Amino acid sequence: MTRTHPRTSPSFVGLVAASEGARRSACGASIKANTKCEVILRRALWSRGLRFRLALHGLAGRPDIVFTAARVVVFCDGDFWHGRDLETRLTRLASGHNAPYWIAKLRSNVDRDRKVTAQLELAGWSVIRVWETDVLGDAKTVCDLIVRRVMERRKHRAAGRAKASD
Repeated sequence: MTRTHPRTSPSFVGLVAASEGARRSACGASIKANTKCEVILRRALWSRGLRFRLALHGLAGRPDIVFTAARVVVFCDGDFWHGRDLETRLTRLASGHNAPYWIAKLRSNVDRDRKVTAQLELAGWSVIRVWETDVLGDAKTVCDLIVRRVMERRKHRAAGRAKASD
């Protein structure tokens, strides 16, 4: 079969999970929404008076938290799946079971995250990616960073609208 369009997802041709059960178990263990990290961060943002949308359809990468008026999106990235300390993690995975599969999987996740960030920024969104353990360890500091960015963007966008109406 000849492709007439560029591949939009990674190819794992030739790579297989250890077993179907192992693959299903790994994917099933990875909660996609309403993770502890997301819930803690959303509560902190809500308590600071910020209102937001969740997983807005139509945006690249389905961000976890979306501030539409400020055009700010937040991704709560899990340390394992999104490659925190990637090189160290890959080194450890290289000595484990089915290493080629897991190394390719994590590299493709990180590449996809970079592409999604670039795509959103090109469309005028400010992208914030926070690590799960940072939120769980100090949600207030992460919340402060997001609040600052949202307020800056709101101010910047309001100034732009005021200038355009002159």
